[in-house]
Amino acid sequence: MRFGEVAIRLEGLTKRYGDVAAVDGLTLEVGRGELFGLVGPDGAGKTTTLRMLAGVLRPTAGEATVLGVSMTRDPEAAKPHLAYMSQRFGLYADLTVRENIDFYADLYRVPERDRPERLERLYGFSGLGEFEDRLAGALSGGMKQKLGLCCALIHRPGILLLDEPTFGVDPISRRDLWLIVHEMVADGVTVVVSTAYMDEAERFDRLALMHRGRALTVDSPSSLQDALAGAMLAIEVDRVREAEDIARAHPEAVRVALFGDRLHVRVAEGVEAGRAIAKALRAAGLVVHDVRPIAPSLEDVFIDRIGEEEAA
Repeated sequence: MRFGEVAIRLEGLTKRYGDVAAVDGLTLEVGRGELFGLVGPDGAGKTTTLRMLAGVLRPTAGEATVLGVSMTRDPEAAKPHLAYMSQRFGLYADLTVRENIDFYADLYRVPERDRPERLERLYGFSGLGEFEDRLAGALSGGMKQKLGLCCALIHRPGILLLDEPTFGVDPISRRDLWLIVHEMVADGVTVVVSTAYMDEAERFDRLALMHRGRALTVDSPSSLQDALAGAMLAIEVDRVREAEDIARAHPEAVRVALFGDRLHVRVAEGVEAGRAIAKALRAAGLVVHDVRPIAPSLEDVFIDRIGEEEAA
């Protein structure tokens, strides 16, 4: 890990609900000043992991330490130094933007003398200054998320935990939220973000690809993409679902996934394998419009790792 000292350490972290393991033996480290992602579909264990890191949910087994403090034995000692923003952040709809921020400043006991400078900074990167007298309930979804971030950051935490902060947010607000997050990281804040959006995963310094409560792999986005063996092909073909079945049965295909109106096919060797698969598709009466090599996306990596997991 290229970052300095460890800010967050998980060792065998587990949360069970009866026979179901929502998080299953999760072990990883996050360095200070790192932007770290928990990436995976709904039900992968992302929210449960963040709630245990925030000290609002007790693990069934294992350990989580935040800034050297055990979240299983003494979570209250770490809470002044972290902020947790859930998918439904606790804004008060009948309070204004400014009143919500002041309320959280009171909760975190931010000194009165420090508030003007902090508020100016928060308004500066969120653009909420001109709306400070508007009721929170009258804000758009994106503006509510920005207000949630301002409330979470008013006490200048060292650790910021964000649970799917861009879920249901319009593209412009989504971009603005990421600008805020990157600014926090540039200031030395350690940020852990959960997301189901694979296109967001490339923003992280490192990430854990999560599936059924476990981390399939932990690495930087570029390293994960570079480590995918063989070559990746994009095949544009009509009757794509029929084509998917034919490609899966072809001996040259290692892994096949449907991406909209095309197939992504991982093969051991690119050019000859692509020609052979295209030939098989045409022999079945399908029209192949294009076959070309592409760089694997993180979604390709995730699908491949899930395939390996299921096969095992």
